Amino acid sequence: MKKLTAALGLALAMATPLYANAADYVIDTQGAHASINFKVSHLGYSYIKGRFNRFSGEFSYDPANVEASSVEVKVDTTSLDSNHAERDKHIRSGDFIDASKYSDAVFNSTKVVDKGDGNLEIMGDLTLHGETKPITIEANFIGQGKDPWGGERAGFMGTTRLELADFNIPVMGTSSYVDMELHVEGKKK
Repeated sequence: MKKLTAALGLALAMATPLYANAADYVIDTQGAHASINFKVSHLGYSYIKGRFNRFSGEFSYDPANVEASSVEVKVDTTSLDSNHAERDKHIRSGDFIDASKYSDAVFNSTKVVDKGDGNLEIMGDLTLHGETKPITIEANFIGQGKDPWGGERAGFMGTTRLELADFNIPVMGTSSYVDMELHVEGKKK
Protein backbone atom coordinates (compact mmCIF):
# COMPACT_ATOMS: atom_id res chain seq x y z
CA MET A 1 0.00 0.00 0.00
CA LYS A 2 2.85 2.39 0.86
CA LYS A 3 4.49 1.65 -2.51
CA LEU A 4 1.21 2.35 -4.32
CA THR A 5 0.73 5.65 -2.46
CA ALA A 6 4.32 6.70 -3.17
CA ALA A 7 4.01 5.72 -6.84
CA LEU A 8 0.71 7.61 -7.14
CA GLY A 9 2.25 10.70 -5.49
CA LEU A 10 5.26 10.55 -7.82
CA ALA A 11 3.00 10.12 -10.88
CA LEU A 12 0.89 13.15 -9.87
CA ALA A 13 3.97 15.25 -9.24
CA MET A 14 5.37 14.37 -12.65
CA ALA A 15 2.05 15.05 -14.37
CA THR A 16 1.73 18.51 -12.81
CA PRO A 17 3.20 21.17 -15.12
CA LEU A 18 6.14 23.12 -13.77
CA TYR A 19 5.47 26.84 -13.81
CA ALA A 20 6.06 29.86 -11.61
CA ASN A 21 3.10 31.25 -9.76
CA ALA A 22 2.27 34.91 -9.72
CA ALA A 23 3.82 36.79 -6.83
CA ASP A 24 1.94 39.53 -5.01
CA TYR A 25 3.70 42.79 -4.17
CA VAL A 26 2.93 45.93 -2.16
CA ILE A 27 4.16 49.15 -3.75
CA ASP A 28 7.02 50.50 -1.61
CA THR A 29 5.88 54.06 -0.95
CA GLN A 30 7.24 54.13 2.61
CA GLY A 31 10.78 53.54 1.38
CA ALA A 32 10.28 56.16 -1.35
CA HIS A 33 11.01 53.53 -4.00
CA ALA A 34 8.01 54.51 -6.10
CA SER A 35 6.68 57.74 -7.55
CA ILE A 36 3.76 59.06 -9.57
CA ASN A 37 4.91 62.07 -11.56
CA PHE A 38 3.25 64.40 -14.04
CA LYS A 39 4.33 66.85 -16.72
CA VAL A 40 2.11 69.49 -18.29
CA SER A 41 2.94 72.14 -20.86
CA HIS A 42 3.30 75.67 -19.51
CA LEU A 43 2.03 78.11 -22.14
CA GLY A 44 3.70 76.04 -24.83
CA TYR A 45 7.13 77.35 -23.75
CA SER A 46 8.23 74.83 -21.13
CA TYR A 47 6.88 72.14 -18.82
CA ILE A 48 5.70 72.09 -15.24
CA LYS A 49 6.63 68.87 -13.50
CA GLY A 50 5.22 67.55 -10.29
CA ARG A 51 4.18 64.49 -8.38
CA PHE A 52 1.64 63.02 -6.01
CA ASN A 53 3.22 62.53 -2.61
CA ARG A 54 0.71 60.02 -1.21
CA PHE A 55 -0.48 56.86 -2.93
CA SER A 56 -0.71 53.14 -2.25
CA GLY A 57 -1.15 50.02 -4.27
CA GLU A 58 -0.43 46.41 -5.02
CA PHE A 59 0.42 44.34 -8.05
CA SER A 60 0.68 40.71 -9.00
CA TYR A 61 3.39 39.63 -11.43
CA ASP A 62 4.39 36.28 -12.91
CA PRO A 63 7.21 36.47 -15.50
CA ALA A 64 6.12 33.07 -16.86
CA ASN A 65 2.54 34.29 -17.39
CA VAL A 66 2.67 38.07 -17.74
CA GLU A 67 -0.94 38.24 -18.97
CA ALA A 68 -2.10 37.05 -15.51
CA SER A 69 -0.55 40.15 -13.89
CA SER A 70 -2.66 42.87 -12.30
CA VAL A 71 -2.26 46.32 -10.75
CA GLU A 72 -4.31 48.38 -8.30
CA VAL A 73 -3.29 51.91 -7.26
CA LYS A 74 -5.02 54.59 -5.18
CA VAL A 75 -3.69 58.17 -5.37
CA ASP A 76 -4.46 60.93 -2.86
CA THR A 77 -5.10 63.89 -5.18
CA THR A 78 -4.77 66.35 -2.29
CA SER A 79 -1.05 65.44 -2.24
CA LEU A 80 -0.40 67.02 -5.68
CA ASP A 81 2.96 68.82 -5.48
CA SER A 82 4.49 70.93 -8.27
CA ASN A 83 6.94 72.66 -5.92
CA HIS A 84 4.90 75.89 -5.96
CA ALA A 85 2.31 76.27 -3.17
CA GLU A 86 0.05 78.82 -4.88
CA ARG A 87 -0.02 76.87 -8.16
CA ASP A 88 -0.72 73.63 -6.26
CA LYS A 89 -3.61 75.28 -4.43
CA HIS A 90 -5.05 76.40 -7.78
CA ILE A 91 -4.63 73.00 -9.49
CA ARG A 92 -6.24 71.24 -6.49
CA SER A 93 -9.16 73.71 -6.53
CA GLY A 94 -12.54 73.34 -8.21
CA ASP A 95 -11.04 75.12 -11.23
CA PHE A 96 -9.18 71.90 -12.11
CA ILE A 97 -9.01 68.57 -10.21
CA ASP A 98 -11.27 69.59 -7.28
CA ALA A 99 -9.25 67.51 -4.81
CA SER A 100 -11.49 68.44 -1.86
CA LYS A 101 -14.43 66.74 -3.62
CA TYR A 102 -12.50 64.03 -5.51
CA SER A 103 -9.68 63.22 -3.09
CA ASP A 104 -8.88 59.83 -4.61
CA ALA A 105 -7.89 58.70 -8.07
CA VAL A 106 -8.01 54.92 -8.54
CA PHE A 107 -6.52 52.70 -11.24
CA ASN A 108 -7.50 49.03 -11.65
CA SER A 109 -5.96 47.03 -14.46
CA THR A 110 -8.24 44.97 -16.69
CA LYS A 111 -5.63 43.43 -19.01
CA VAL A 112 -1.86 43.12 -19.29
CA VAL A 113 -0.25 42.38 -22.65
CA ASP A 114 3.30 41.06 -22.93
CA LYS A 115 4.91 42.95 -25.85
CA GLY A 116 8.23 41.09 -25.45
CA ASP A 117 11.65 42.16 -24.15
CA GLY A 118 10.17 43.40 -20.84
CA ASN A 119 7.70 45.73 -22.56
CA LEU A 120 4.11 45.62 -21.34
CA GLU A 121 0.81 47.27 -22.15
CA ILE A 122 -1.32 47.66 -19.04
CA MET A 123 -4.94 48.48 -19.78
CA GLY A 124 -7.32 49.46 -17.05
CA ASP A 125 -9.90 51.84 -15.67
CA LEU A 126 -8.87 55.13 -14.10
CA THR A 127 -11.33 56.96 -11.89
CA LEU A 128 -10.36 60.63 -11.65
CA HIS A 129 -12.46 63.71 -10.96
CA GLY A 130 -15.56 61.53 -10.63
CA GLU A 131 -15.15 59.97 -14.08
CA THR A 132 -14.04 56.43 -14.91
CA LYS A 133 -12.32 55.96 -18.26
CA PRO A 134 -10.11 53.28 -19.82
CA ILE A 135 -6.42 54.14 -20.16
CA THR A 136 -3.33 52.28 -21.37
CA ILE A 137 0.03 52.43 -19.63
CA GLU A 138 3.12 51.61 -21.67
CA ALA A 139 5.35 49.87 -19.13
CA ASN A 140 8.81 48.37 -18.92
CA PHE A 141 9.90 45.65 -16.53
CA ILE A 142 13.07 46.89 -14.82
CA GLY A 143 13.98 43.82 -12.78
CA GLN A 144 13.27 41.61 -9.81
CA GLY A 145 15.19 39.74 -7.15
CA LYS A 146 16.26 39.66 -3.55
CA ASP A 147 16.87 42.83 -1.54
CA PRO A 148 19.49 43.35 1.22
CA TRP A 149 16.86 42.84 3.95
CA GLY A 150 15.92 39.28 3.00
CA GLY A 151 12.85 40.17 0.95
CA GLU A 152 12.11 40.15 -2.74
CA ARG A 153 11.29 43.07 -5.02
CA ALA A 154 10.16 43.79 -8.56
CA GLY A 155 10.23 47.11 -10.39
CA PHE A 156 8.55 48.72 -13.39
CA MET A 157 8.42 52.07 -15.14
CA GLY A 158 5.45 53.30 -17.14
CA THR A 159 4.04 56.25 -19.04
CA THR A 160 0.60 57.34 -20.16
CA ARG A 161 -1.11 60.49 -21.41
CA LEU A 162 -4.36 61.64 -19.80
CA GLU A 163 -6.66 63.77 -21.89
CA LEU A 164 -8.20 66.25 -19.43
CA ALA A 165 -11.54 66.40 -21.28
CA ASP A 166 -12.00 62.63 -20.73
CA PHE A 167 -12.22 63.37 -17.00
CA ASN A 168 -14.13 66.66 -17.28
CA ILE A 169 -11.10 68.63 -16.12
CA PRO A 170 -10.71 72.03 -17.81
CA VAL A 171 -7.72 72.72 -20.05
CA MET A 172 -4.72 73.82 -17.98
CA GLY A 173 -3.42 76.93 -19.74
CA THR A 174 -2.75 75.78 -23.29
CA SER A 175 -2.52 72.06 -22.53
CA SER A 176 -5.40 69.66 -23.01
CA TYR A 177 -3.44 66.72 -21.58
CA VAL A 178 -1.07 65.65 -18.82
CA ASP A 179 1.76 63.16 -19.31
CA MET A 180 2.24 60.74 -16.44
CA GLU A 181 5.45 58.91 -15.54
CA LEU A 182 5.17 56.06 -13.07
CA HIS A 183 7.98 54.36 -11.17
CA VAL A 184 6.86 51.33 -9.21
CA GLU A 185 8.93 49.10 -6.97
CA GLY A 186 7.10 46.48 -5.00
CA LYS A 187 7.99 44.37 -1.97
CA LYS A 188 6.83 40.76 -2.20
CA LYS A 189 4.15 39.96 0.36
